[in-house]
Amino acid sequence: MKTTTVLATLFLATAGFTLAAETPANAAPPEADACCAEKPAPKKDACCAAMAAAPFRKESIYQLDVTFTDDTGKTVPLGALRGRPVVLDMFFVSCGYACPLTVTDLLAIQGRLPAELRKEAVFVLVSFDVARDTPAMLAKYRADRGLDGQWVLLHGSDDAVRELAALLGVKFKQEADGAFSHSNLVTILNREGEIVHQRQGLQGGLDEAAAALAAAK
Repeated sequence: MKTTTVLATLFLATAGFTLAAETPANAAPPEADACCAEKPAPKKDACCAAMAAAPFRKESIYQLDVTFTDDTGKTVPLGALRGRPVVLDMFFVSCGYACPLTVTDLLAIQGRLPAELRKEAVFVLVSFDVARDTPAMLAKYRADRGLDGQWVLLHGSDDAVRELAALLGVKFKQEADGAFSHSNLVTILNREGEIVHQRQGLQGGLDEAAAALAAAK
């Protein structure tokens, strides 16, 4: 698949105006709806709030306009992670060696964080295996590994997965037996989705990753 170049998109909001109908000077004022006083102000739609947010910085991977599905079946835009420090790893559930070791390391990093940061940091696993790693399969993996609510497990389309991998510098290839050969690369993102640290390989670097996560602004 051809990897799409990520372009930052600027949305311009168009203001709308409502003209009030003219009322004769001697007309009685309309009676107030009895329910109006009791109706709470409507909450802002989540999409409106997102549109009102500041544009992503040019180095933010959240400029990638793709959505994923988490292990509960909820649609998750990549930009929904904004505002929290993120540890991101690409993996696949049926991996027999590297991925289980990496998840164990991520759990170790989580355990090394100060209590307040542990409540805020998000650990994101994005699967390479778009055919087999369905949301239900990811939910089972969460239960099997005992991953708490700070973990987000994502399934995406082939295009979405390839575009994200390209941004992170992760290489992967599906082999004839259905398994994947892939880079072992853990990425730390700051609150704006900018890469601030990457750990390569399967050994060491836990203290450095935890420190980068604590320093992420």
